[in-house]
Amino acid sequence: MSASPHAPSVSVVMPTYNSERFVREAIESVKQQSMDDWELLIVDDASTDGTPGILRALEALDTRIKVTLCSANGGPATARNLAIAKAKGRYIAFLDSDDIWRRDKLERQLNLFRQTGAPLVYSAYEKINEIGERKGRVVQVPVSVTYDEMLGATIIATCTAVYDTARVGKVLMPAIRKRQDFALWLKILKQAGPARGSAEPLAYLRKRPGSVSSNRLSALGYTWRVYRDHERLSLVRTLVCFTKYTVRAAAKACI
Repeated sequence: MSASPHAPSVSVVMPTYNSERFVREAIESVKQQSMDDWELLIVDDASTDGTPGILRALEALDTRIKVTLCSANGGPATARNLAIAKAKGRYIAFLDSDDIWRRDKLERQLNLFRQTGAPLVYSAYEKINEIGERKGRVVQVPVSVTYDEMLGATIIATCTAVYDTARVGKVLMPAIRKRQDFALWLKILKQAGPARGSAEPLAYLRKRPGSVSSNRLSALGYTWRVYRDHERLSLVRTLVCFTKYTVRAAAKACI
């Protein structure tokens, strides 16, 4: 496909790290979008498997795909921020390298921006297993969420989120290893008001086996850091928000 003569409407941000098993499917879900006015900015975080070769081969086939290969591993926040810095689109969308979009995902979300004027949109999503099987495990979301509501919730999945740079500028993620996406949503909501959601699942989030309990404990620790270090909440408010967050995260994990 030849390059678009104008800046794309949407810049899709995808960090990769040792993603050779899944990245083709993730990229294909972007290429199959019902709207083609996008660029896909992939930043590989020093993979040690065959991911870089796959990315270069796919980049050669579509000028909308732009790959950056990092020489050292800096974590997902650093990779995403490199892509955001290069983005030319008004809207910044996020897709991890093992997740998948529904074909009409971007089209529906751009319509939601036009209808609501929201700074950030998101959607429900469906969990799939490691080999991509669907079991009807849909995680529902509210039609809107404010900053205060977001503090105690796990509402916005990264693979469903898109924000409008015309409303908030290019907003970067804090340089922390986990929960940097949560911190970004809070930053946008605090700056520009409530986000809007679609009740229809527009993405498929892949759940892979591994050290689940330790990963969850680590994520909780980073969530506490977001409250205290980034949002500067008082200890009392942090405890209230952290309790709500933990309870809701546990309920969502059971879906």
